Amino acid sequence: MKFIPTPIPGAYVIELERVVDDRGFFARAWCTEEFERAGLNSSLRQCNMSFNERRGTLRGMHYQAAPGAEAKIIRCTMGAIYDVILDLRETSAAFGKWFAEELNCVNRKMLYAPEGVAHGFLTLQDGSEVFYQMTQAYEPTLARGVRWDDPAFGIVWPIPISVMSARDASFSDFGK
Repeated sequence: MKFIPTPIPGAYVIELERVVDDRGFFARAWCTEEFERAGLNSSLRQCNMSFNERRGTLRGMHYQAAPGAEAKIIRCTMGAIYDVILDLRETSAAFGKWFAEELNCVNRKMLYAPEGVAHGFLTLQDGSEVFYQMTQAYEPTLARGVRWDDPAFGIVWPIPISVMSARDASFSDFGK
């Protein structure tokens, strides 16, 4: 795996290193030792997936508060998403900044979002499926979110949003 730093400290785009032959390719998508060598949290506690029927579906911007703050590894296994992370760590040099990467079933990239970073995505194709690995189990009392269109952050989404949960639409602007 190649760990490519993003402008968000501790966040990485992860590219698979493919071994190609006449059958196709083989690649490692998880290795505790490689994650530890890269200085990343490798203590996985939960895996989830979401299937999104329609292009333009937005999920986010979600995070979990301490003591359940979680790192996430996000991968799109079918279709394509515009994956966004937002640094909410007040001590970070990138506090309030966001980064986005297209994850899809062709490029097979993953995004590692460290603790204290909100995450969300917008589907770019119908029938997009996302697989998440998290370092903490979901704890409803610690689940938080910020608005996808909060002017404090200015996240630019590449296509119109057509589907969103009532919960995601009701998040307050940050700091309110």
